[in-house]
Amino acid sequence: MDARFTVRPLTATELPGLLAVQRACYGEGYLEPAEVFARRIACAVQCSQVAMAQGVVVAYLAAYRSRRGKVTPLHGDFEATAQPDTLYLHDMAVHPDWAGQGLARALLAPVWALAQREGLAHSSLVSVQGSEAYWARQGYAVVALADAEQRQRLAGYGPDAVYMERRL
Repeated sequence: MDARFTVRPLTATELPGLLAVQRACYGEGYLEPAEVFARRIACAVQCSQVAMAQGVVVAYLAAYRSRRGKVTPLHGDFEATAQPDTLYLHDMAVHPDWAGQGLARALLAPVWALAQREGLAHSSLVSVQGSEAYWARQGYAVVALADAEQRQRLAGYGPDAVYMERRL
């Protein structure tokens, strides 16, 4: 564990800090409202994480148990599903002041381990804002979506968004 920051499960208490990190990292079209994040945090299938440094949120990962090939709409709620088989990473952001210090890996490691313990075979995400190469280095690969509804949800992220998966 890095002494400069701690990683733990995300709770509603960190919502203001999460929103500040989100504003520092994303363009206007990707900012998701506090109400949506509050519902996600309250969702029983979520397994989100937060990184804290000196009492301040410096990074977060919004994640939950889902199904392979299923895309969470931008600004949409986490959707509980029967028999999840996939860890879905909806959103990960590291404050620019903390970039390059291992926070992303520190957020990912515990949720990947949890998913494996729970028997989830895959992890998936939607890559936006040119992050495809980063996710490829983490073992994710672009996968075509067969379902028209899921392709429509993916399109809501913009023309450069891609759906990616990795085996856990």
